Amino acid sequence: MRLFIFFILLLSVSISSLNAQNNTMIEWKTWAELEQSLKDTPKPVFLFFHSESCVYCKKIERQVFTKPTVIEKLNTGYYAVEMDVERTDIITFEGMQFNNKEALSKRHGIHALPLLLASRDGVPFSVPATIVLNKDFTLKDRVFEYYTTKQLLKLL
Repeated sequence: MRLFIFFILLLSVSISSLNAQNNTMIEWKTWAELEQSLKDTPKPVFLFFHSESCVYCKKIERQVFTKPTVIEKLNTGYYAVEMDVERTDIITFEGMQFNNKEALSKRHGIHALPLLLASRDGVPFSVPATIVLNKDFTLKDRVFEYYTTKQLLKLL
């Protein structure tokens, strides 16, 4: 009987721990979820474009996106979307379809959405690319380099 009670307590502590961990993560949305959320309740948008081979992207994910202050700020004040720029699926947003046409001719092709939202004139596309949009989907700010927690909170 004691073993059974111990097992139940252990199980409830594990479930509580999992719930606490879920509350300490950024609530990333898909593009479809973003589109619906903007229709329901307009809010500023935080876009984070990254790639698997980007060391600074991984560092931002580990050292900035895990901070409770950043998580709280993004989850309460923004709709957040993260995207691997090399993905090859078709994304429908605002009635338009976007895909990775470059993937057909290049090994590491860049998807059309990041190219549209995070390109700069005369500068080759690079990651990390962070785009902050106002709630009407107009540009507020863009960052194309590593940033610290303090720098991100100031930007937001």
